[in-house]
Amino acid sequence: MYLQKMFSCSRLLARPNALQTFRRAASQGKMPLARAHGKSFAHRSELRQAKRIVVKLGSAVVTRGDECGLALGRLASIVEQVAVLQNQGREMMIVTSGAVAFGKQRLRHEILLSQSVRQALHSGQNQLKDMALPVLEARACAAAGQSGLMALYEAMFTQYSTCTAQILVTNLDFHDDQKRRNLNSTLHELLRMNIVPIINTNDAVVPPPEPNSDLQGVISIKDNDSLAARLAVEMRADLLIALSDVEGLYDSPPGSDDAKLLDTFYPGDQHSITYGTKSRVGIGGMEAKVKAALWALQGGTSVVIANGTHPKVTGHVITDIVEGKKVGTFFSEVKPAGPTVEQQTEMARSAGRTLASLEPEQRSDIICAFADLLTERKDEILSANKKDMEHAANTGRLSPALLKRLSLSSSKLNSLSIGLRQIAVSSQDSVGRVLRRTRVANNLELEQITVPIGVLLVIFESRPDCLPQVSALAIASGNALLLKGGKEAANTNRILHELAQEALSLHGVKDAIQLVSTREEVEDLCRLEKMIDLIIPRGSSQLVRDIQRSAKGIPVLGHSEGICHVYVDHEASIDKAIKIIRDSKCDYPAACNAMETLLVHRDLLRTPVFDQIIDMLRTEHVKIHAGPKFASYLTFSPSEVKSLRTEYGDLECCIEVVDSMQEAVDHIHKYGSSHTDVIVTENEETAEQFLQQLDSACVFWNASSRFADGYRFGLGAEVGISTARIHARGPVGLEGLLTTKWVLRGEGHTAADFSEQGTMTYLHENLPVAQLLPGRRTTS
Repeated sequence: MYLQKMFSCSRLLARPNALQTFRRAASQGKMPLARAHGKSFAHRSELRQAKRIVVKLGSAVVTRGDECGLALGRLASIVEQVAVLQNQGREMMIVTSGAVAFGKQRLRHEILLSQSVRQALHSGQNQLKDMALPVLEARACAAAGQSGLMALYEAMFTQYSTCTAQILVTNLDFHDDQKRRNLNSTLHELLRMNIVPIINTNDAVVPPPEPNSDLQGVISIKDNDSLAARLAVEMRADLLIALSDVEGLYDSPPGSDDAKLLDTFYPGDQHSITYGTKSRVGIGGMEAKVKAALWALQGGTSVVIANGTHPKVTGHVITDIVEGKKVGTFFSEVKPAGPTVEQQTEMARSAGRTLASLEPEQRSDIICAFADLLTERKDEILSANKKDMEHAANTGRLSPALLKRLSLSSSKLNSLSIGLRQIAVSSQDSVGRVLRRTRVANNLELEQITVPIGVLLVIFESRPDCLPQVSALAIASGNALLLKGGKEAANTNRILHELAQEALSLHGVKDAIQLVSTREEVEDLCRLEKMIDLIIPRGSSQLVRDIQRSAKGIPVLGHSEGICHVYVDHEASIDKAIKIIRDSKCDYPAACNAMETLLVHRDLLRTPVFDQIIDMLRTEHVKIHAGPKFASYLTFSPSEVKSLRTEYGDLECCIEVVDSMQEAVDHIHKYGSSHTDVIVTENEETAEQFLQQLDSACVFWNASSRFADGYRFGLGAEVGISTARIHARGPVGLEGLLTTKWVLRGEGHTAADFSEQGTMTYLHENLPVAQLLPGRRTTS
C-alpha cells in the first residue's frame, strides 16, 4: 500500500486527558458547532462557523526564495495560527509541500561535503571553487527531506502542546476503495483525538501527473492543490484555505496594468479570467488552484485562496480568513443580486465626475428636489422609521439615547428640508471657485481652483437623519458618496437613499450616491484604499477609533472622543454660568459637543455661586463625579472619578477644581480631546487669553458648547466635527469637502524659455480673482 501512517507524536498515549479536554470544551460551547455538510458558506462572515478546516501550504509558501530549504519564520507563524484554531476546538488539517526543498538542501550539503573532501585529497584546496553541483532528482530529494520536514512540524507544534501525525498519499490511494476507506478512517480517528494530521503526496514514489486524467466528476491528484481539494471533500471539511505567493485570484495576470484582485469568485465567472504563468516553485499554477477550488466548492467545501508569503499578513492570514475578513479570494456559489461594494464604488466615482462637471444651478436643483421629497414623501419615511423603532424596541439592543437618535418625526423632516435648501444656496459658488490667480509670465497665467475630494465613505450609526444631510453636502461639493448605515436603521436608510437617487436622476447622476446594503464589515470597507479618498465616521467614539485603526492609507475625518470642558472663572456671571452649564450638559447629553467636565475656580468653592450650580445639576438629575482635587476639599464627596479623560454621553459629569485660568488651560490640554471647550467669565482679558492659548477645534466665551454644530454655524449641515490638525477642523460643512488643483494656461511656454539661454523672465504677479475670462467663477 502506498498509504503510510507515521505518527510523529510518540507521547500520544501519555496524554490521557486530551480527549476529555476536547469534549469538555465542546460541552461548554467554547468551540464551533458541527454543521450539516453538503452546502458551502454563501458569505465570508459565515466562515466563523467553520469547524473542520484544511490548510494547504504551497511550495512558494513553505520554501525559501532560493528553493533550497524552508522559510522557517513563515512556517512558524502558520503553525501558531493553526494551533490557535485547533485549541479553539476546530479540527485542523494541513496539506503541505516542502519535502523536496528540504531534501534538496540536505542532499546539496552532503554532496558539497563529499566533493570537498575528495578534491582536497586529490587536487588541493585551490580547486574547490570549480566544483559543480549535479542536478538533483526530485524523488530522491523528497525521500531525503520528508522525515526532516515532519520533525520540524512536530517540534513547532509541540510548543503549543499540539500533537501531529503524518500521512503520505498517492493518487492510487483515492482510486482504490479500500485504501480510501482506510485513509478516511485514519483521519477521522486522528481528528477525534485532537491531533493535527499533516498530509503530503508521497513524492518519493509518485508517478508524474498525467494531463486530463480526471475521472468523470472526480478530481485526480496531480499536485497539492488537487490533493487538498480531494481531501477536503472526502473529509467533508467546511473550509479549504489555499495559501500561495499571490494575493488571490485576479481577472488577468498579476502585475499587468489592469489586473484587479477578485474579492469573490463565482463558478460562472471562469470565462472572464486570464491566467498567467505558474509559481516559481511547485507543479501547479493559478489555473490548477481555481480548478481544484471549484471542485471542492461543488463538493460542499468553501474555499479561500490567499497570500501566505507577505511578511505583513502571514502572521494572521489564516485567523483573519476564519474571522470572515476580506483576505484573498473567496469562492462562493451564491451570487448576490446587486453589485459588489467595489462595483458600487466604481459606479459612484464615474457618476461623481459627471456630478462635479454640472453647472452649480443643476446641483442646486438636485438638492432642492431632495428637500421637496423629504416632505412630500414623509409618510413613507415615517412608516419605514416606525418599523426600525419597533424592531429596536423589541430587541432591546439600543440605549435610550440611541433610540432617540434613530427616531424621525415630521418636524425633524421639515428641519432637514430647510437645512438642505440652505446647502443648495451655498453650493452656487463651491466647485470651480478661483481662490488665487497669478501671472507667472506674459501670457502664462496660473489659477488655484476648488475641486471635489473624490469618493467619500460615510459610516454612521443609529441616525438616519445623517443620510440626507451628508448626501446634500456631497452633491453640493460634487463628491461621489458611499454610505454605510447601521442595520438598526435599515428600512429608513433604504427609503431615504431611494429619494436621494430619485433627485439625482434629474440630471442623470443617479449612481453618484450608493448605499452599501451587503454584509460588508466596516473593517473591509476601510481597506479599499485605491477606491475611497476620505472616510467620515459618524457614531460612537468606539466606532471612530475602530475606523481610524482599520483605515490603512485612507484619511479619516472626525474625532474619536468629545470630552468637552466648561471652565467657570471666579469673575463669571452666575446667571450666564447656570444657563451655559445646563444647556451644555442637559440639552442633549449623548451629543459629542455636550459638556463632560466642569472646571471651577477655587475661589468659587463654598460660595452661593457654586451652591447654585450644584443645586441645578441635582435638579436636572445629573450624576456628579469628583475630580481628585475637588474630592480633597470635601468631607463627604460624590464618587471619585476613575479617569479625568471620560466621555459619559449621559446625565453624568466630572467636577474638578483649578486655581487659575492657566491651570484650566493646562488641564484641558492634558485631559481633553481638542473638541469644544468653554470659558465663562466677565473679564475680557482672561477670556482672550483662554481663547488664544487653548488648542481645541472650537473655543467659546460665554456660550454653550452645544453651539459646536454645522447647522448653528450656518453651514446648513455638517458631515461631522474634526479634531484633526490638517485639512478641516471643527464642524465640517461644504468647504471641508473640497480640495484644490492648479490650472496653468500658456501659449507654448517651456521651462527652457526661462533658463539663462531663454528669452523670458518670471513676473509672479498676483492678480485680482475678479479679472477672469467670461464663464469662470470667482470668490465672493
